Amino acid sequence: MSTSVSSTKARILEVAAELVANSPDGDVSTRAVCEAAGVGAPALYRHFGDKEGLLSAVVDHGYEKYLTTKRSRRPGTDPIQDLRDGWDTHTDFALRNPNLYRLMNSPAMRTPPAAALESHRILTADLRRAAEQGKLRLAPELAAQMIMSANVGVSLMLVSRPTTFTDETLSRRIRDAVHAVVFTPEAMGPETTSADDEEARAEEAGAEEVLPATATHLAALLRRTPRPDFTPGESALLGEWLDRLSNTTPE
Repeated sequence: MSTSVSSTKARILEVAAELVANSPDGDVSTRAVCEAAGVGAPALYRHFGDKEGLLSAVVDHGYEKYLTTKRSRRPGTDPIQDLRDGWDTHTDFALRNPNLYRLMNSPAMRTPPAAALESHRILTADLRRAAEQGKLRLAPELAAQMIMSANVGVSLMLVSRPTTFTDETLSRRIRDAVHAVVFTPEAMGPETTSADDEEARAEEAGAEEVLPATATHLAALLRRTPRPDFTPGESALLGEWLDRLSNTTPE
């Protein structure tokens, strides 16, 4: 691709993203994009196919902008704090880019951008670190689905219905409520728990509540350091059993 063609495509994309951001309803017309970018309609269609293709490119552009903060973050020693910060960063991005965020999470976008999948992988990786430290109640993959859906849900409400959802502490409250379900009690508070306290809590909670967290911890450790004692088939079977136990819902 020549420099001139590349610069034309980039200019159209930048203009479209700016128009989306400043639009009262988050929508733009291809005519407005062409006029603002100083190009004809054939150039836009040649680079993006149609309006849906252009908006899809804007979504990709938005996710790349969002992931800049995620990629530059170096994992800390406490994955729980990293996950709290990740939630807050997500919500802050939505509030600073309301039109773009709604477009990024629009049901009309049938195929998730690669960057959206990368965002989910980053979240899952942090949860796996928490599992390795015995701080997760359930499998990292399920925990990632719960956290992502809740984070996106509250962020969409804050940017779509700001006159209804006015409480500035709402996102943090929902974050803490979801984290309380996902993480072990010891991971949620600054205080330490003695062995006697842990044993008493386990007896009070019962095996049905403690078992998923224990299975999650063991599965994470085995993934990080596979045991030479098991054949590949045995390891896969054990991993499947532990994943089932991790996702058990207490009755």
